[in-house]
Amino acid sequence: MPSNNPAFRGLGGTAGGSGQQYAGWGAAPQQQYGQYGAPTADPYAAPSPYSATTTRYMTMDDVVTKTGLSFLVTVLAAAVTWAMPGQAAWGFALPAVLVAFVLGLVIAFKQIANPVATLAYGALYGVALGAISEAFNEVYPGIVMQALIGTFGVFAGMLVVYKTGAIRVTPKFTRWLLAAMIGVFALIVVNLIASFFSADGDALNLRDGGPIAILFSLVVIGVAAFSLLLDFDMADEAIRRGAPAKFAWYIAFGLLVTVIWLYLEILRLLSYFQDN
Repeated sequence: MPSNNPAFRGLGGTAGGSGQQYAGWGAAPQQQYGQYGAPTADPYAAPSPYSATTTRYMTMDDVVTKTGLSFLVTVLAAAVTWAMPGQAAWGFALPAVLVAFVLGLVIAFKQIANPVATLAYGALYGVALGAISEAFNEVYPGIVMQALIGTFGVFAGMLVVYKTGAIRVTPKFTRWLLAAMIGVFALIVVNLIASFFSADGDALNLRDGGPIAILFSLVVIGVAAFSLLLDFDMADEAIRRGAPAKFAWYIAFGLLVTVIWLYLEILRLLSYFQDN
């Protein structure tokens, strides 16, 4: 059955970018036949159906465990960064964001399912989140806790929406959501480029805290929230397809990216409301 999730296109037997073929992903053993159609292999040499298999398939427990560990590493890195004296955290924030961005692209495009890659991404972005959160909280005391509560609420709400089937992840839904994501990122890039030629640094008024900025943030939060449905569907589909257990690290990476994006946008939106 064709996949609704673009992460599974072209996966016809590989996972984690390792190039290794997994039988559980649809690759069937090839039976060879002799001159008169009889199988050439000795039927008594075939492995017993009761023998233990060397491949452990992914379960929901794997997804929960790997995702929880990834978030824990991110939170710990953010806490350590926040605890740094003075403005020392900002000396690490920008390099961490740049390295995490490149690493995230590599993981996403190569579909790397590896604990080192996922945890490194979480730790790097944790450093950046610690510095950013500290800066926001100094200007708007208590805003970080509000953003965390909001992020958790959206995550839990979208999980309920997915589990109840209120919104189904169909090919049409996936296409519309991907188009919305491309549109959002295109606007962000255009606004960034145009800001270099604008006196106030925000040519399209997408980040100035005004009505347009608030509306844009709400749209971005909506897109990020619906992106969680794709992540949940990816986990379910990987389990149905018999993905290897280590593929849970790629699921954890996808959830980490979406939740970080969601948290930062909620943080920004809350700052708009406190300025007005």
